[in-house]
Amino acid sequence: MFKSMKQFFEEHVQSAMGSDVGADEQALRLATAALMIEMTRADFEVTDNERRAVDSALRELFSISDEEAKGLAVLAEAEVESAACLFSFTRMVDQSFTQPQKQRVVEMLWRVAFSDTHKDHHEEYLVRKIADLIHVSHENFIKARHRVEQGLAG
Repeated sequence: MFKSMKQFFEEHVQSAMGSDVGADEQALRLATAALMIEMTRADFEVTDNERRAVDSALRELFSISDEEAKGLAVLAEAEVESAACLFSFTRMVDQSFTQPQKQRVVEMLWRVAFSDTHKDHHEEYLVRKIADLIHVSHENFIKARHRVEQGLAG
């Protein structure tokens, strides 16, 4: 899966994202985007608000343009369609990101989960599962959720 993600990026994304981003970074971006795409599907209904939340999260996490974020999300959807499980995506994030970056990913997943104005139990389960797989503590999982909820209330 790792190799196929890198190959997919090299074939489809490298020219779109520019040559200043290496294949490893591109694969990591794709894996992160794939986790967010999975989040949109957790409650079995993908909304426009969730799609916008994914694009926003990708722009913010990777400091990329709106067009690049949308393109990355489209590629991630294709990758998710062909993936058997989340493990290859979570493994890449776990091995490549620092603890604060992982916590930020969990926060972005919460943002996607809450973007349709309610949190489904399937969404909470998926954020918890991903947090566990990328070794984010329960405490930081909860803190990320609270930051997102406070942001929505404010």
